[in-house]
Amino acid sequence: MRGRQFFQTGVVRRIIDGLVCNKLLTRFFCLEVKIPIRFVVANKIRPSKIAGRFRNVEFVFCRWSKPGGIFPGIGANVAMLKFSRQDESEADHIGLIDAQRERRGFDKGFIVTNPNCAVISIAPPLAALHRKFTVESAVVTTLQAISGAGYPGVASLDIFDNVVPYIAGEEPKVETESQKILGKLSEGAITYADFALSAQCFRVPVIDGHTASVRVDLKEKATLEDVVEALVSFPSLNLHSSPERFIEVTDEPSRPQPRLDRENGNGMTITVGRVFPDNIFDYRFITLSHNTVRGAAGAAILNAELLIDRRII
Repeated sequence: MRGRQFFQTGVVRRIIDGLVCNKLLTRFFCLEVKIPIRFVVANKIRPSKIAGRFRNVEFVFCRWSKPGGIFPGIGANVAMLKFSRQDESEADHIGLIDAQRERRGFDKGFIVTNPNCAVISIAPPLAALHRKFTVESAVVTTLQAISGAGYPGVASLDIFDNVVPYIAGEEPKVETESQKILGKLSEGAITYADFALSAQCFRVPVIDGHTASVRVDLKEKATLEDVVEALVSFPSLNLHSSPERFIEVTDEPSRPQPRLDRENGNGMTITVGRVFPDNIFDYRFITLSHNTVRGAAGAAILNAELLIDRRII
């Protein structure tokens, strides 16, 4: 077993179901830790109905855009893990927690968020290349599944037999969050990675699995073999829910595909394919990730495991 098993497999699956399928409230106990950690999965519940239930809870999984605002005062004493910028590729960013507590006047509580579900597909491969060769610029085109729009999703008459070339607010998120995730923590703030990124985002008739086409220029010269090695050797955090391979590279010309590859690593692996030199940029490749597992609930669980492993909760 890699790392400490904070969440049993069945519990992880139920957490993911509770977050993604809009179940109202589920309470679990983490049985793999010497002192059980009490947590809840909260999803669009009226604060008046559950505020009293948080007294003995140490952290909350939620999916609101402003969790601290929906539960006034909860964030001051309880760890809230929202999926929606913390990313496994830059785990040291949890050092922002101290700055957040000071800025918001929290006692022991804090709020940690996931990356955008499309960013989580491209940030790890870019991070792998940025660490080895320094990314100078990138152009990204995302093909995003309908589940990324949340329940009940995109209207069938809009998405059936169609591709929608616009997702409100998504392109700026992809551009700026990628630079932030690949940035460095310094004096309680993130210095964004210094490279240009241009993004176009499309909604496509796929249920689960965000695909992205990436073209990238590198500052340092790299062979195709160097690029592939940088991707496949990019380290995981070795937590219980971490996949055996954070990034998996396939040489099959027709892969990755959402239907065939989104469940790789139990939905937690980033699959990269079609890695080739490009006629305009240095290299191009395709990425695929499971947007509701790696890109949402599964990432929130990884955040919790990381925070426990670092003894923050």
